[in-house]
Amino acid sequence: MKKYLIEMIGTFFLVLVIGLTGNPLAIGSVLMVMIYMGGHISGAHYNPAVTLAILLQKKIDTRDAGLYMIFQVVGSIAAALIAYVITGNTFAPSPAAGASTISILLVETIFTFALVSVVLNVAVSKGTSGNNYFGLAIGFTVLAAAFAGGGISGGAYNPAVGIGPCLIDTLVGGNNSLANVWFYLVGPSIGAILGSMVFSYTEK
Repeated sequence: MKKYLIEMIGTFFLVLVIGLTGNPLAIGSVLMVMIYMGGHISGAHYNPAVTLAILLQKKIDTRDAGLYMIFQVVGSIAAALIAYVITGNTFAPSPAAGASTISILLVETIFTFALVSVVLNVAVSKGTSGNNYFGLAIGFTVLAAAFAGGGISGGAYNPAVGIGPCLIDTLVGGNNSLANVWFYLVGPSIGAILGSMVFSYTEK
């Protein structure tokens, strides 16, 4: 239960910072510190796409992966609710008005691929085992991705970041954000699969 709790807490703070500031530097920073906080307990995934990639690498079993994803989404929903209580406003990732479906999916896929590739190479690879920079590398990847693609796709790169805020924005805020959730499920999932495939190839 300890590792599931850590996954919920880490995802909670990630989504809360997104909801309260939306600032890429703050988002990358909180992810970095939460990774250092929980990495030794759960592996600090905080992202169903990362969990999927690690499952594909057979570094986590199917039961744990499923529970990780559930607790990540619960943490995200809780954070979206708390952000609403604090600010009086709901929030959710959303694509740019003029962005095409292909552009949105490409951004979500490409930057999730980058994130997963960094996670696997700095936190899973035997070649980098025991390093002390893993949290910094992962946090800066999300920071760069948020700056580069956030204005196009909404910059989730994480199904939990899509599901929780979009659900609360729809149920509490009365908006139609759930219509965008599929972008944040499909794009990151494809990116995770591709990242895992490339890692498997390059590690051999």
